[in-house]
Amino acid sequence: MGSVRPVGRGFFPLDEVLCLLPGSLTPHGYECLTRLASWMPFERAAELLDDFLGIQVSQGSSNRYTQAAGAAYVQIQAEEVERIEREAPPVKPGAAEKLQMSVDGAMVPLRHGIWAEVKTLVIGEVQPPVLEPSGERVVHTRNLSYFSRKVTAEEFQRLALVEVHRRGIEAAPQVAAIMDGAEWEQGFTDYHCPRATRILDFPHAAEHINQVGEFLHGEHTPESQAWLETQLHNLKHEGPEQLLLDLQQLQQQYPASQAMAGNLAYLVKRKAQLQYPKFQEQGWPIGSGIAESANKLVVEARMKGSGMHWAEQNVNPMLALRNIICSDRWKEEWPKIEDRLRQNVRFRKRKLHQSRRVEPVLPPPTVPALPMVDESILEALSARLEQKSQPQPPKKNPWRNFKFGKALYQRPTPPKN
Repeated sequence: MGSVRPVGRGFFPLDEVLCLLPGSLTPHGYECLTRLASWMPFERAAELLDDFLGIQVSQGSSNRYTQAAGAAYVQIQAEEVERIEREAPPVKPGAAEKLQMSVDGAMVPLRHGIWAEVKTLVIGEVQPPVLEPSGERVVHTRNLSYFSRKVTAEEFQRLALVEVHRRGIEAAPQVAAIMDGAEWEQGFTDYHCPRATRILDFPHAAEHINQVGEFLHGEHTPESQAWLETQLHNLKHEGPEQLLLDLQQLQQQYPASQAMAGNLAYLVKRKAQLQYPKFQEQGWPIGSGIAESANKLVVEARMKGSGMHWAEQNVNPMLALRNIICSDRWKEEWPKIEDRLRQNVRFRKRKLHQSRRVEPVLPPPTVPALPMVDESILEALSARLEQKSQPQPPKKNPWRNFKFGKALYQRPTPPKN
């Protein structure tokens, strides 16, 4: 009895009818596993999935399912950026009156002992100032959303367009870019919102002023701390004019000091971003604490655990999932991820079918028949070839006996006894 020949891998038609996702998990199980793995290590997520739903998956499967979902969302956002660049659609109405945007970078560990920088954008709605019990006015920012990628600064500012456009930065009446003094961060503001009010992060400015105080009074001394507190109080409530004037006088006293020259040049260049009394009067925060918090919440809390070392191709998929889960947009974005996963399955199905399509077998080309040749002609040709193949005697030529070219004297051959 014969056996059926083995077949290759295929797709069950009922999978598409039931809207199943790739793999062995149900759509609900796939979502639960991905959501858990976005918060905690893959092994722990697999354990909790078994405890909650009774679904057992390995640590490797937990990793693959999660990375596939993250890669699908990275693809969705990249295509959205291309659509925005191509069509320039108008911003949806409903943008807040005052928006704050801040960007910053954090380091994550890759395999083989390599560290890479992840850049994160934070956008939030600025609330009216609140008077604290201490008498200080504090400005809070709520409804935060995040966008993170491990790419170059130029590519990051382009890809971040998807979040900048979604939050309506270009249509917001007032926007503040509160960042540190890095050049790529200022270029980010130029690219997305040149009209934004630029504010140098107050703690970042304090770092440069502190370096001057430690040069004058020593590191971590009471004198340097007292000098720093006085300068920061004046900067916050009176502006940078008197501070810069004092630093210029100190530079004249210490012309060879790099600490004086470098920090003074840094602050003078950003004088317009140091107008803290004006910014506070306008109701803006003067610190980019939301960006530093984003580094800890979005990036480091999941990607800098003990013993973690990430493959480079897995960083952005995990960051994409962290962005939506930390922005409280999981229920809004997960259906898009499911649709993209199903589209990828259909694409692989079509590609597989095309590779298995049998090409039609063409008949061999017809060769025209050779004309008939008279047998007498063939016999004559054969006899002539045989005659040429036999050795021929040398021809008699008079030049063979010509004396020149031969020895004129030949020793006589002795007779044989």
